[in-house]
Amino acid sequence: MGELRYNPVLDEWIIVSGKRKERPLLPSGVCPFCPGSPEVPSADWDVMSLPNKFPSLVPEPDPPETGENDFYHVAPAQGVCEVVLYTPEHNKTLADLSVAHIRKIVDHWAYRYTDLGQRDYVKYVFIFENKGRVIGVTLDHPHGQIYAFPFIPPRIEKELESSKNFYDKSKECLFCKINEREKKDKVRVVMENDEHIAFLPFYAKWPFGVHIHTKRHVQSLPQLTGGERDGLAQILKEVLMTFDELFDFSFPYIMALHQQPTDGNNYGYYHFHIEFSSPVREKEKLKFFAGVEESMGTVTFDYRPEDKAEELRKAYSKIRY
Repeated sequence: MGELRYNPVLDEWIIVSGKRKERPLLPSGVCPFCPGSPEVPSADWDVMSLPNKFPSLVPEPDPPETGENDFYHVAPAQGVCEVVLYTPEHNKTLADLSVAHIRKIVDHWAYRYTDLGQRDYVKYVFIFENKGRVIGVTLDHPHGQIYAFPFIPPRIEKELESSKNFYDKSKECLFCKINEREKKDKVRVVMENDEHIAFLPFYAKWPFGVHIHTKRHVQSLPQLTGGERDGLAQILKEVLMTFDELFDFSFPYIMALHQQPTDGNNYGYYHFHIEFSSPVREKEKLKFFAGVEESMGTVTFDYRPEDKAEELRKAYSKIRY
């Protein structure tokens, strides 16, 4: 099925999954996620999870096909891959759903984070959504995904390191400090409510790469109060409607929920947040990471985040729901 291979140069694990190349391109008019399909026989549900039929990680993996040696290291590709169906309605997007329905999705995310995180081999639960053909999505039914990793992904390790270093020096949360600064500067804030703030960061990597931070210092979704979950559903709805309003088309994006690991260690210095990335930079122009970004990891931002935030605020002022 697959295996994990360790990269000694970058000190990180790679998931090798030859099985995923067999994923089918479905013919028009066929959707495995619509009620009445073999995978979803009933329509009596609001939000649900399904096992990914072509997973990179599985709960009971075969031993690695590549043998361990004295230099290169391998490990079983143990974990969980799920698909989260947002609604039985095929011709909807997350932006189209009501705040009350999105709140049910938030609750489902929290439930899956807790349930999967309790497995002893799961160290990190990653909840995300890929939306749009340009992102690589081939199934239009509104859905997200969950990967329960047997390791902490490199990006999160870096965030944990920087958060801990900042806390050790200042006794403050790095993300709370970012919230404070963005509110003070105002120019990059797109919207906020009592519980959450959405802004284009000072250090933005993508032209419309909005971040959503909780205002209260929490590490994961299950720690949110009922009111904070309501507020998260509201601001998600408004961010996504704003994206669609920008250029009057269904906006492609990656939505990534950043939460603390589930390995049992104390991450009180970390802060739950959501990050969006999208290659859209103008109505008919896309931004791709190429030589400098992809090869050297140094982002070149072709605009001022303050100007792109203003575009988002203008679009936000037009939304109605």
